[in-house]
Amino acid sequence: MTEKLQASIGLLKRTGGAVAWYVRDLMGDTAYQRYRDHHLAHHGSEHPPLSEREFWRQRMDEQDRNPGARCC
Repeated sequence: MTEKLQASIGLLKRTGGAVAWYVRDLMGDTAYQRYRDHHLAHHGSEHPPLSEREFWRQRMDEQDRNPGARCC
């Protein structure tokens, strides 16, 4: 492969990865992991974090109670 082609492929991979990261973050796919990271950093292991199921249930309940700018 030529250097230009390799550089183009590398750019496409980085761009695709950045777009995938953005969409996952935008859709909330990373919310539970961010919650766990925050919980461990601020509360340590003496208080176990919510399970993923509990986290999402609590998040959905909160959105139902406070819809904010949602259209529906």
